[in-house]
Amino acid sequence: MLPTTNLDSLSDHQVIARILSGETSLFELLIKRNNASLYRVGRSYGFNHQDAEDLMQETYIHAYLNLSKFENRASFKTWAVKIMLNQCHHKAAKFSFSKEKANEFTGSENITPMYASNSGTDKIIINRELKNILENAILQIPVDYRMVFSLREMNGLSTAETANALDISQSNVKVRLNRAKALLRKQIEHVYTADEVFEYHLTYCDGMANRVMNIIKRMN
Repeated sequence: MLPTTNLDSLSDHQVIARILSGETSLFELLIKRNNASLYRVGRSYGFNHQDAEDLMQETYIHAYLNLSKFENRASFKTWAVKIMLNQCHHKAAKFSFSKEKANEFTGSENITPMYASNSGTDKIIINRELKNILENAILQIPVDYRMVFSLREMNGLSTAETANALDISQSNVKVRLNRAKALLRKQIEHVYTADEVFEYHLTYCDGMANRVMNIIKRMN
């Protein structure tokens, strides 16, 4: 585990420069900074938790091995997201994932009564149910719209960064985002923050960092 003193203030570009200079342990910083975003990409693509983590691991190893090829014209986050998207695409194609019904929606279609209570334990239960409904609603829309929604609204990428990651035009990003929002139920569109959807808990975050760093140590 890396000591955090003075490291959190380093930019991604500074971290990368030091990794390329031999401080390979600093790659752990990049992992922890991007775990949540890559996890949301994998889950938004339709993969379950375990598959998403496997794809994240492959993404980080690929990024580490090709770190010298990283160009500062884009952010490391955008570059990593693009690698993750490629990993998702290849896995989906290999296993004909698009023909499978991942994370089938099993909740009630009638969600109106869930807004009736605003107190105590009832509110906590309702929020959890609505969160699940939102996640499942996202998984029901076509993947082209879903990934734009994920990158823009859940991962905070700009229109230009999203276009770069998906290899589409910025105008296409805007059109797909509007379409994605239209497909989601209006009453749940603004219920949760991006951080709460497909949340990647801290325990998972540390575990992912340890998984990747152990592989990197064996490679060096």
